[in-house]
Amino acid sequence: MNDILSLLENYTLDNTEDIAKTLAADFRKRRIEKNLTREQVAEKSGVAVSNIVRFEQKGLISLKNLIGIAIAMGYTAEVKDIFAEPKYSTMEELTQIRKNAGKTKAHKQ
Repeated sequence: MNDILSLLENYTLDNTEDIAKTLAADFRKRRIEKNLTREQVAEKSGVAVSNIVRFEQKGLISLKNLIGIAIAMGYTAEVKDIFAEPKYSTMEELTQIRKNAGKTKAHKQ
């Protein structure tokens, strides 16, 4: 029972800050695995070293710079495909997705 309670205490819903910090930590890990310095990634990506430092330390980065470092690190397909496939969690959402496939605008419901 205590194990379940400790799991529940550690469980939190995803939020933008947590996701950003996880992305930054994963980026840093991959950068170090490839034995690349921040300066080398900056040179390869065209992103300023200060922006890479801010990303690694605080999880803050512009989308353009994130794409730049992703390309420099060889993660082009992963970034390009982030919204490539429809996601749904209910049958109603799936039905709505299928109904709206091919539309170019959303309308208020």
